[in-house]
Amino acid sequence: MITTDTYLCVMRKTFTDQLNREVIINYPPRRIISLVPSQTELLFELGLSEEIIGITKFCIHPAAQCKVKQKIGGTKKLDIDLIRSLKPDLIIGNKEENTRENIELLSAEFPVWLSDVSTLEEAMEMISQIAELVDRQPEAAYLNHLIKAGFTDLQTLALQHGIDKKVAYLMWKEPYMLAGRETFINDILMKIGLSNISTESRYPVTGLEELALMKPDLVLLSSEPFPFREKHMDELQQALPGVEIMLVDGEMFSWYGSRLIKAVQYHFQLQPKLK
Repeated sequence: MITTDTYLCVMRKTFTDQLNREVIINYPPRRIISLVPSQTELLFELGLSEEIIGITKFCIHPAAQCKVKQKIGGTKKLDIDLIRSLKPDLIIGNKEENTRENIELLSAEFPVWLSDVSTLEEAMEMISQIAELVDRQPEAAYLNHLIKAGFTDLQTLALQHGIDKKVAYLMWKEPYMLAGRETFINDILMKIGLSNISTESRYPVTGLEELALMKPDLVLLSSEPFPFREKHMDELQQALPGVEIMLVDGEMFSWYGSRLIKAVQYHFQLQPKLK
């Protein structure tokens, strides 16, 4: 829902974010801070390089543009005083990636719009809603067209290829942590024809013996947030003899902005290895 009023040539609009919070902004916003790497990349993709005045130290795409932008801390350890000094007219964050404490502090002083994404469909809604916030609706519509078409084709090919493997998606070590149900990663796994072996929600901790009892067909080792490498595969292979273990690009499973377009091509190339 959007409402509008004009006063002294300043347009004010009220938006509802993905947590059903009302956010009132000067429209269109001219000083934007992004608190989430995947949404930062989306904002640049929408053509807002000039408007972006602050990003986190984990915002790395696109590399050239991110390199020169003011860093305002990490996603969970924000420099609140620095953010205050930048005087943003819009801050864009996420329920999961940012802390409640930081969001409540910032919301008391600035318009803060939050996303809440656990499915591909919610990611596409987020893209559309952010585009409304920043007056880039045509650009977002084109992005969503490409994303929807690409993942529709991926689902069709998964059926044609008979992909039906039980998978454990590991995203952390010491302790090992799985991507469980009710996560964006889980939805992407299903979209490409895989079945998440974890029955727990969010990010449950597991051990190698417990993992072996789950009897996965395939274990995917993510490149983020823990940077799994080939050296980590040996320990897992000894505990899971006969189970296929594969390193994957975590951004292609967990980033829910414009990187989804690149993810489509990545999963097209990955699918033949999943048969």
